[in-house]
Amino acid sequence: MFGLGVPEIIVIGIIILLIFGAKRLPIIGESLGKTVKEVRNAKKELSGIKKSDTKKEVSESNESEGQSLESDMVDRVQKKVTDQVAEKLLGQVPGIKQVKQLKDKADKIKKIVS
Repeated sequence: MFGLGVPEIIVIGIIILLIFGAKRLPIIGESLGKTVKEVRNAKKELSGIKKSDTKKEVSESNESEGQSLESDMVDRVQKKVTDQVAEKLLGQVPGIKQVKQLKDKADKIKKIVS
């Protein structure tokens, strides 16, 4: 996993211990565990939405427009699901909203610069 061995993980643990202190480590671990759990739940929920939306959109595409536009429909469904994932994560995972705002600002700066 990322080329991390036992010595590297121990060094990272010691650094975290020095930065945050022994009193705050259980609180940090608990909040990290909750965040991971929420991300997993959102992923499971959204994968179910993605499968159902993909099936609906592709079947509609096949009935009305034929096979040639199937890839366009799949692209639209993927964008729709991506938007749904973003909305879910914004509400459930702490800090994601701020990250999204920073990314939007960075994208605007890139447009201005280029």
